[in-house]
Amino acid sequence: MFGKLLLTLAVIIAAFTFIRRGNKSAARASPSKEKKPKEAVAQTTKAADGSSELRIAAYMFLTLIIGLGASMYYYQWQDDHTVLDVTLIRDGANSITYQVYKFQLGTRAFTTIDGISVTVAGSERMEVDGLAAP
Repeated sequence: MFGKLLLTLAVIIAAFTFIRRGNKSAARASPSKEKKPKEAVAQTTKAADGSSELRIAAYMFLTLIIGLGASMYYYQWQDDHTVLDVTLIRDGANSITYQVYKFQLGTRAFTTIDGISVTVAGSERMEVDGLAAP
């Protein structure tokens, strides 16, 4: 998950530098000397209007993508930190109930909220309360 976050940040930084580099090269290019000054100013104004709209659209898209990524990450984190009640039922013995975060729950083992690692034996039955049905 951390790698995905770093990759996303790298793409954002690369896009930002690409946009900045494009703007600097456009600013350096001067109008040709053959054109009249009024025509050159008119063309510069038209180009600036089109590029400013494009820039606003790019920033809006970037904001949308970052917002969606952040919200998806938050909802995934929130789901992973759901507290589940896991009950171990043994043959002929009392059952024991543990509280476990959802991301800590495995097939035959889990780690409780308190940090206790529990491995379920073959003779035990594990019941999980709190999982939503798909």
